[in-house]
Amino acid sequence: MTDVTDDSVNGTDPLVALRCKSHTYPDGTVGMHDVEFAVHADEVVALVGGNGSGKSTLLEHLNATLTPDKGELRVTGERIIDENKRHARQEVGFVFQDADTQIVAPTVLDDVMFGLHNYGVPADEAEKRAHEALATMDASHLEDRIPHYLSGGEKRLVGLAGVLVLEPSVIVLDEPFAGLDPERSRLVAKRIRHIHTEGVSVVLSTHDLDIAAEIADRICVMADGNIIGNGSPQEIFYDEDLLNEANIHPPSAVRIARDAGLDIESQPVTEAELVAFLGQQSATTDGVGLAHFDGDTND
Repeated sequence: MTDVTDDSVNGTDPLVALRCKSHTYPDGTVGMHDVEFAVHADEVVALVGGNGSGKSTLLEHLNATLTPDKGELRVTGERIIDENKRHARQEVGFVFQDADTQIVAPTVLDDVMFGLHNYGVPADEAEKRAHEALATMDASHLEDRIPHYLSGGEKRLVGLAGVLVLEPSVIVLDEPFAGLDPERSRLVAKRIRHIHTEGVSVVLSTHDLDIAAEIADRICVMADGNIIGNGSPQEIFYDEDLLNEANIHPPSAVRIARDAGLDIESQPVTEAELVAFLGQQSATTDGVGLAHFDGDTND
């Protein structure tokens, strides 16, 4: 597995590097301890784990919404302290699980422009960038709508546009698929993939491991406020001991492969990968059968 404490990938420094020896909430609850986590350019990272494992706490440290009791956060190489938290907020955009907490304006277009106004962007440029961000989300048709009346999936797209418009290096999403039906989950996942193709790194937490397997380059497993596993989807989702320790189940494709007793070196983690493997196996089997049949006719 990848060493989660390794700050450099291919000789490049991380966009975000968090070292948190501890974070304790005011009521005494320990949210996180001994965590070292980095986000690099051009990657999608999924945090997975049970409820209370520390996923949301970790995410909120990445843009200094929360700060370590002991440790430090660096964003694009700059150490974040009270005086420069603005830098973290500009470089690391955050989309909260409850989309309503980020709705502040009477129309969708106004809402997407809100952050730009706060940073002093001229009105004409702010409107132009807001139009572009909504178009990227395939949400231009929502511009004049009242945000509070949107569906859950539509609110997530608007929230993503409101963050994307600020042109961050990293976008962080806390449970972006929570409460969405399968079709809207796929829509949001598609938009996340599109954001990544535009050169923005993405970090998300999710209980939907099927989607995590489809869109993530790297999986981090959390339990009891710490990262207990870090690696590719194949490395993580075929590690039974690790998944048992985190009390989570692998994606559907992995469960089917195991239940069927398939000997799969390629380790498919998505439905498409499993179907491709079965298709190859079927073609190989048919080929062997035909060879035997041809041999019999020549006897």
